[in-house]
Amino acid sequence: MNMIPVTILTGFLGSGKTTLLNRILKEQHGQRIAVIENEFGEAGIDNDLLIQDRDEQIVEMNNGCICCTVRGDLVRILGELHAKKEVGTLNFDRVIIETTGLADPAPVAQTFFVDEHITSQYLLDAVVTMVDAKHAGLQLDEHHEAQEQVAFADRILVTKTDLVSTEELADLRKRLIQMNPRAKVAVSRNGQTSIDDILDIRGFNLNAILEIEPDFLTDVDHVHDDDVTSFVFRETKSMDLGLIEEFLDGVVQVYGTQLMRYKGIKLETPRTS
Repeated sequence: MNMIPVTILTGFLGSGKTTLLNRILKEQHGQRIAVIENEFGEAGIDNDLLIQDRDEQIVEMNNGCICCTVRGDLVRILGELHAKKEVGTLNFDRVIIETTGLADPAPVAQTFFVDEHITSQYLLDAVVTMVDAKHAGLQLDEHHEAQEQVAFADRILVTKTDLVSTEELADLRKRLIQMNPRAKVAVSRNGQTSIDDILDIRGFNLNAILEIEPDFLTDVDHVHDDDVTSFVFRETKSMDLGLIEEFLDGVVQVYGTQLMRYKGIKLETPRTS
């Protein structure tokens, strides 16, 4: 009864994880949430996009994927959060882990069963996977991580459905059900979905996972190849957004489908009187 419920929020790049997380943070559900935010690149962007005007505790894990290079940091952060909760310096009711879009959720979920301290403190409630209706076909064809995100899901939320036809959406839904018949598939528009359908659902079933991957509890090795890399550009001077758009258009024309995603944040310089 004293175990802290954890939701793993996963999904490939651009599927809408941060949008859904903001929706959860704004909801009047009466729960205090600790958020663990993982960014593949060295600079965190999504943390600046999250609602931070309430009691949520947000912890960033940058410059690596939560399922491999920074997995030890996940164990450490979970331990520190629990210790602070025990002594009363931090008060939260549950944890949401937003993985990088390149993460395989299996090693993340495994953390809650192979580390004895984490196992006694936290309960893995569910793996919620976001799927981009527009790009899911190509992503599922080409990326093992996208396949694993669907296979390990307890809930699947399909986003960007307004960008595809009814027939395309029906075909995608059929494919998702074939890949994971036990997960409920629903549509999420702009992060809008029933909170009761994704939190405190006790959806994670270890026995079902062992049927998919019999070595789930014993195989702790996981690494990415170097097919995907990230690059961060920083500038402290004022920049012309029109020129930036022209530059990005040129990059897209030259590199095309080799680019998975780019994103940035504009920081305003405080005015002094």
